[in-house]
Amino acid sequence: MDTSQHASPRTWAVAGLLATLAGLAVGHLVAALTAPRAAPLSALSDTVVAIVPLEVAHWFIDLVGTLDKPLLVIGLAVTVALLGGGIGRLWRTRPWLARAAVVAFAAVGAIAAVTRPGLGAAAAIPSLLAGAVVLVALQWWAARDAERTVTGRRGFLAAVGGVAAAAFGASWWATRIGPAAIEADRDQLVLPEPDAPAMEPGPVADFETEGLSSYITPNGDFYRIDTAITVPRIDVDGWSLRVHGMVDTERTYTMDDLLGRELIERDITLCCVSNQVGGDLVGNARWLGVSLAALLAESGVDPAADQLVSRSSDGWTAGSPTDLVFDGRDAMIAIGMNGQPLPVDHGWPARLVIPGLYGYVSATKWLTELELTTFDSYDAYWITRGWSTPRPIKTQSRIDTPRSKASAGTVAVAGVAWAQHRGISAVELRIDDGDWQPCELSDVATGDTWRQWLYEWNAPEGEHTLTVRATDGDGAVQTSEVQGVIPDGATGLHSVTVTVS
Repeated sequence: MDTSQHASPRTWAVAGLLATLAGLAVGHLVAALTAPRAAPLSALSDTVVAIVPLEVAHWFIDLVGTLDKPLLVIGLAVTVALLGGGIGRLWRTRPWLARAAVVAFAAVGAIAAVTRPGLGAAAAIPSLLAGAVVLVALQWWAARDAERTVTGRRGFLAAVGGVAAAAFGASWWATRIGPAAIEADRDQLVLPEPDAPAMEPGPVADFETEGLSSYITPNGDFYRIDTAITVPRIDVDGWSLRVHGMVDTERTYTMDDLLGRELIERDITLCCVSNQVGGDLVGNARWLGVSLAALLAESGVDPAADQLVSRSSDGWTAGSPTDLVFDGRDAMIAIGMNGQPLPVDHGWPARLVIPGLYGYVSATKWLTELELTTFDSYDAYWITRGWSTPRPIKTQSRIDTPRSKASAGTVAVAGVAWAQHRGISAVELRIDDGDWQPCELSDVATGDTWRQWLYEWNAPEGEHTLTVRATDGDGAVQTSEVQGVIPDGATGLHSVTVTVS
């Protein structure tokens, strides 16, 4: 007869861990089929981002960079799993207290979900269902343990572990391939030819030097910085863009409305205010969309409205100076990127692009609202967190190659420089403590894109320091004064140490 003693505390912890994983997996599957941002870990992560003190958030971002959100989700997942193991141990001796703990944690997840912008009461369902799965699973485990059969316990562990694996796999399938996926809708959108094509930069827009960033950044390589733990997945058929606030007439636009307007195509470089000197949170793309100024003008903008607040589907906001929308620059609502519909990670189905402003005050993805208001009456997301009101993008230059080693002889030193909406008029390179040497510049069509630069260096053996600086289109030389990214972007000159052998 297959009998034994009651399971050990360690085995109960394993049962609690598996039950918790199964509950999370089922919760995430339900969310994937309904509202992915309502998934328990996603909702909890969003809440942590919203409530964590600003100093802690800045410290964590400085420490891990763009890994901040993945590490947050992983950390929460490990924490929840360990708590599940603890609840399993507790159930062994105090089942009612363990049940109360499960209910409490499910309630925390549900409250986190329903309080996220853009989610309603139904967002509580994934977390509540996850808690129900944990309760049922541990009750089942308790029954198996009461029978004192090793076979029954192993069957439970295998069944619950299988449920967890199957549900996580199904949630991945639902969001990437299955009924909750939106890639099929995106793939079906055929972008019209632009009515106003982008100006071609010229025959030497790209030096095609090994290690040098290309003039156009491929979609898959374009940097992504936003607050979204789970990328919004928007059904384009139900999507609309609302224009309201200090306007004569409130208007709403669908994707068909945008596609039926004059479409402009422009090469524009975007840059994150968090980009460190020499960093890679910058990229250049060919955007397709509609003129933001023309669209807003249809609503009749109040001259007193000095701020344009843009909102994403997940509630994130950015505040842009209204006068910069109407000063003639190619501000647009973009629906295409490098000849394709906007990638999901970069704002599908529509995003804002305003040349010359950092992304935190202009480049709203998953765009759903444009509100005309004033800076005195409203502070957007990052302004409430210690960043400055809108400032022009600062002149920056970067050495892409070489970064650490080179062979003696002629070495191509190359990189990119940018000062969006002012342009780059010159780039200079200094080798060790020598004089500044002029660099060759690539062709560009406008001042809204970055510009490649190239210097042929006769490199002698030894260790050398290379430093670059740029001059913008107004004749202002890039400052050497060092400043961090807070509150309005980093300054300083990019240097690399190269060993030549």
